[in-house]
Amino acid sequence: MRVPSRSPGGRSGPTAASTAPARRLPSRPGPVPVTEPDLAAYREAVADLLVEVGALADAPSVAARQVLIDDRLREPALAAVLDATPQGFLGARETLLLEMARYQPNTRSSAQDLTALVRIYLLSRIDIMWWRDTPTFLTDDQVQGSTDLVDLEWLRRRDLLGFRYREQPANVVGRGWQAVRRRLRPDASPRTAGLLARRARREVVALLNDLAREFAAATPPGTPPLWVTSLTRSVEHQHRLRRLGYAAMLPSGHCVGYAMDVEMTWFARYGVRDTLAALLLERQQAGEINVIDEGQAWHVCLAPAAGRRLRRAYEVEMGL
Repeated sequence: MRVPSRSPGGRSGPTAASTAPARRLPSRPGPVPVTEPDLAAYREAVADLLVEVGALADAPSVAARQVLIDDRLREPALAAVLDATPQGFLGARETLLLEMARYQPNTRSSAQDLTALVRIYLLSRIDIMWWRDTPTFLTDDQVQGSTDLVDLEWLRRRDLLGFRYREQPANVVGRGWQAVRRRLRPDASPRTAGLLARRARREVVALLNDLAREFAAATPPGTPPLWVTSLTRSVEHQHRLRRLGYAAMLPSGHCVGYAMDVEMTWFARYGVRDTLAALLLERQQAGEINVIDEGQAWHVCLAPAAGRRLRRAYEVEMGL
C-alpha cells in the first residue's frame, strides 16, 4: 500500500498526488473541451499557500492576507482549478476573501482557524470543478423526492450496506433519547447529529461499501464498521448549517450528491484511524476521490472518472 509522504493528520491536510491519467471534464458550452488541471500541483500549491496564511493569521494582518491571496491564487497551478469552477477564477477568489472576512472561530466548525478555512475552501473547489455541470439539490424536498438517490434505510434493512450511519432525530422525543444514550454510553458511537436525509447516489453507496470492505479487511477483529456522518445535503440545509456556525461551503459537492463525510476521530480509540486515512489517501492518489482532512470527519468526494465503474458495482451488488 502506498502512503503519501505527508502525515494524514498534518496541518496542511491531504496533499497526495493524483496519478490518474489526464481526462476531459464535461465541457461548458463552446467548441473547445476543457482538460483537467494538474491536481497534484494544485494540492501542493495549496499546502504552500497555507504556510504563508498561517504566518498572517493575526487580526492586524488583514490587508497583508488579501495581498497574499490576490498574488498567490494567480499562480497557474491554483488558477487552473479555480477557473474551471462554475464561478470562474474571479468568483472563486471573491468568495474566498468574503469567507475569510466573515470568519469567526466556532466550536461547531471544522475550520478551527483561518488557515483551516482556506484549506477547506480551496481543496473543496476540486469537487466543484468535477461536478460543475451537475444539477444542484436546492431544497430538502428535492433531495427527498429525487429518483437519482436511493433510500439507505431500505438498503440497510436488507443487509446491503457495509457502513453505518445515524439518522438525525425528527422531533424533541428523538433528540432527548439520543442525548440519554450519549450520557449512558458516550463512546459507543461517534458524536454526530446524524443524517438529515438518509439518501445517497448509487455510486456513493458502492464506493462506501467498497471502502468498508477494505477497512474491515485491514483492521483487527472487533473494529466497528466504517461510519458516515454526512451525505447528500440541499443548498437549503447548507445555509442552515452556516447559520449554526459550521464551515458549510457553497457551492458544495454535498449539494450534488457526490460528497460524504467519514468519521475519523472516533476510530483513534481503536487504533485504526491512520489505517482508514491511508485507505482514503490511496484512493485519492489513484484519482478516484478528493479528500479533505476536516478533523473529526474527513470530507470525501467521488471523482467522475470512477463513477461508471461504481455504478456497475452497485448494480451487481443489488442484483440488478
